[in-house]
Amino acid sequence: MKTTVGACPLDCPDACSWLVTVDDDGTAVKLRGNPAHPVTRGALCVKVNRYLEQTAAPDRILHPMRRVGRKGEGRFERIGWDEALDEIAGRLGDIMHEYDGQAIWPFHGTGSLGYVQGMEGFAGRRFFNVLGASVHEPTICSPAGSAGLKYTLGTSGGMDPEDFARSKLILLWGTNPLTSGHHFWKSVQDARLDGAYVVAIDPVRTRTAQQADEHLAPMPGTDAALALGLLHVIVRMGAHDQAYIDAHTLGWEEFRARIEEFPPDLVAKITGLPEERIVALGERIARTRPTAIRATQGLQRHAGGGMALRTLACLPGVTGDWALPGGGLCYSTSGHFKLNLPKLVRIDLLPHPVRSLTMTRLGEGLLEVDDPPVKALFVIAANPVGSNPAQNKVRRGLSREDLFTVVLEHFPTDTTDYADIVLPATMQTEHLDVIAGYGHLYLVWNEPAAAPPGECLSTSETFRRLARRMGLTEPSLYASDEELVRDLLDSPHPWLEGVTVERLREEGFVRLNVDRPFLPFAEGFPTSSGRLEFYSRRATRLGLDPLPAFTPHADSGEGLVLISAAPHHFLNTTFGNNPELRRRAGGPVIVLHPDDAAARGIADGVAVRVHNARGAFEATAEVSDRVRPGVAATTKGRWAKFTGGTTVNATIDERDSDMGHGAVFHDNRVEVDLA
Repeated sequence: MKTTVGACPLDCPDACSWLVTVDDDGTAVKLRGNPAHPVTRGALCVKVNRYLEQTAAPDRILHPMRRVGRKGEGRFERIGWDEALDEIAGRLGDIMHEYDGQAIWPFHGTGSLGYVQGMEGFAGRRFFNVLGASVHEPTICSPAGSAGLKYTLGTSGGMDPEDFARSKLILLWGTNPLTSGHHFWKSVQDARLDGAYVVAIDPVRTRTAQQADEHLAPMPGTDAALALGLLHVIVRMGAHDQAYIDAHTLGWEEFRARIEEFPPDLVAKITGLPEERIVALGERIARTRPTAIRATQGLQRHAGGGMALRTLACLPGVTGDWALPGGGLCYSTSGHFKLNLPKLVRIDLLPHPVRSLTMTRLGEGLLEVDDPPVKALFVIAANPVGSNPAQNKVRRGLSREDLFTVVLEHFPTDTTDYADIVLPATMQTEHLDVIAGYGHLYLVWNEPAAAPPGECLSTSETFRRLARRMGLTEPSLYASDEELVRDLLDSPHPWLEGVTVERLREEGFVRLNVDRPFLPFAEGFPTSSGRLEFYSRRATRLGLDPLPAFTPHADSGEGLVLISAAPHHFLNTTFGNNPELRRRAGGPVIVLHPDDAAARGIADGVAVRVHNARGAFEATAEVSDRVRPGVAATTKGRWAKFTGGTTVNATIDERDSDMGHGAVFHDNRVEVDLA
C-alpha cells in the first residue's frame, strides 16, 4: 500500500487536498481528505467521497470512438488512437485551408479547474494558438462579479476566507456553503464560538440559511438596492468611518448622494423585504466591527450581477472594515494567485490577432457567427448541453452536420451524444496537475496515483500527440506536464517566492506568502488611484454608471422568477450519472410558495411543467415557504437524458449580464402549470 497526495479539480472554492491509497496492484482503493490541509481538515464532500467509484464506473469511456448514427443519438463505434488522430488532423487541416484557424473553437468547461489539464490553464491552448484558433472566453461562472469588483477594488480578490473566524458579524450574501464549499462553514463555526452573529441573505431558505441566526429573503437580483439601503441606515446613524473614507477612498461625496437615493422604505418596495428588517440589519452592521461579507457566484448571475458585487464591495469601505482583520468581503481568491499564466498559455504563438467567442453564447456562436463560421468544436471538460443557457438552441447548433465536433470526456454525457469523435480522458487520480482554490490561498499539488484505465490519455498528452500528427514544429507544444507547471510558477511576485515544483510535490500544498491575518489592501488598492473607488472614471470611459447603482432584472413581466441553484449531490453536471447520487437527489423538483401554488391550482407532490417562450422542463412541485412569494426554486446539474429530454437550462436566455459577458441563469421568468 502507498498513499499519494492529490487535489480535487472540480468547480468548488474549496479545492481540497486529498490522499489516495493505492494497493500493491496499483489500484486506488481509498480516498479521504488531507487532515494536514488547513481548509480541507480531513473531510471531503458528499459528492467527491464517491470519486473513486466514479473512476471505475461501468459507463466510463475507455477508448476513442467515431459517430455512426445521427448527431444526438449517441451511437458510436470503437476506433484506435491512430485512426482518431488521423481523422482529427485531416479535418482540422481542411478547415484551416478552406476557412481560417478561427473557424476552430476550443470550448473549455469547469469539469476540471487544473492548470495543466483543465480550464484555469486552458489545456491545449498552445496547440490552438499555433493553429490560430478562436479564443474561448469562459463566461459561465464568475465574470460579472469579478468585473464589478475590479471597478471598486481594482481586483476580484478580497478577504482570506480563513479570516472569517475573526469576524463578529458575517453576512452570507447569496451563498450556500453547506452545499457549495462546505469547508468555509468551519470558519463560520469558529467565529460563532467567539460570539459572531450570522445573517443569510438569499431568496431561498437553503441549508445554510436554516443554520444562520437570521435569514432575509429579497427578490432575486435586488442585492445592490439592499446594500444601498443598508448603507443609508449606516450613514444616517453617522456610523460611517470618515477617517478611513478620507484616507483610502475616492468619490465619497458623490457616492453619499447616491446612497441618499435609497432610503429603507424605497428599498423595501424594491426587495420585497419589510422596512423594519432592513433598518435592523443596517443598525447591526453600524455597531458591529469587524463585519465580513461572503458572496459567491450565484449572486451575480443576473442582468445587474456586476453592479451588485461592485456595490457590496463598497460597504466595508464605508464602515472601514477593509482595514480590520476579519472584515471586508470575499468573492473569490483567484485574483491573489499571481501565476505566470501568459508563459503557460503562450498567446504569443498566435500567427495573428484572433476573435474571442463567448462560452455562454454557444448557440449563437454555432448558428449565427460568420466570417468565418465555426466549423470545428473541441469540447474539453465541459457538458454544454447540460450546463449552458438556451439548451434547445445549443442542441440545434451541435446538430449541424457541417460542424466537426471532438469531445474529450469521461462519460457519455448529453454533449458527447453530438460528437463526431470522442476521446477518452484521464481523471484526476490518473494525471499530474496543480489546482489553485478560489476559496482559499493555497496551491495544491496533484500527483497521479493510479495508471489510466483502457486507452485514456491526459488532455495534455492528447494535444502533444495531435500536434505531432499535424507535423507542428513549435517546441513548446511538446513540453511535459512538469515543464508546464514550471512555466506557470515562473513568477516574480513575492507571494509566490519559493513556491516550486519540488516543494509542492514534497509538501502537497503551499500557502501564498501572505500574512496571517491577511489584509489585502493594507498597502492600498490596485486601482489607478490607489484607493477604493466609489466613483470610477474607468467605468465612465466604458459607458457605465461611474457610481454603484441598482440594475433591475432584464427578464421582467409576468410569471415567477426562477432560481436554479447548485444541487447538493451533483457538482454542475459532474456526478449526474452516478446511480447512488442520482438516487439521493431524486427527480427534478420545483419549490413554490403556498400562495403561488394555490393561485395555479398546484398541490404538493404533483407533476408540473415549467416553461417560457424559450423552452420547458418537467418537475415535481414542492409547496413550501422555503421560497418567498414570486420566486420558484430548482437546482441545476441533471442530465437531460435522465429527466425527460430537457432540464432547467431550456428556459434560460442566452444573454449577457451588465459586465464581463456573464450569464443570467437567475434572471429568468417562467410559468408553472400542471403537467
